[in-house]
Amino acid sequence: MRFLKTTIILTILLTFNTLAQKNKNTALNSADQFPNPAKTPNQLFYIQRSSNINVVVYDANLGADKKLDPKNPVHTYWLLYTNGGKKQELTGIQRSLAYGLHTKPIVGEPNSYDGYFFAYRKRRFLVKQNTKGEPIALFPINGKMQILEKVFVKVDESGMMPSVVYIELWGRDVNTDKEVYEKFKP
Repeated sequence: MRFLKTTIILTILLTFNTLAQKNKNTALNSADQFPNPAKTPNQLFYIQRSSNINVVVYDANLGADKKLDPKNPVHTYWLLYTNGGKKQELTGIQRSLAYGLHTKPIVGEPNSYDGYFFAYRKRRFLVKQNTKGEPIALFPINGKMQILEKVFVKVDESGMMPSVVYIELWGRDVNTDKEVYEKFKP
């Protein structure tokens, strides 16, 4: 039942987002056809969707003390490549249902946060800073917590309601720094 609810919510949100931000002149089918945002020191990861070239970016929200903000450790926003790469905040609906995150401090681990995507709660993640003080998001990739860098969501928009065909994850192994990849159907 929970899976059905998640699927329905994700489908509704993808429909809303597609109607709000669709680039009708672009039909892209693989992640290598998309612009990649420039890596910044606070960037955790980003999400690309096959529906258009706009990207959702997740940055660590650091305070003046260079620690993660305990009230809001992750700042999420759009890079609108359909509008010259303009940065735009998520709408309330996008933040609270589709692309937003729920995070909470991890007891006994200062400056570390456990969380999940509102639209996909099956895989929990961690946001923290590594030993060098760099912010990272650890996400299950191939059954192991890895550093998440990029997500691609293939959406089928041929029916009345869009559906997620598959999700691809790219990242780095925490111990070896080697690239890791997983493709799965939600």
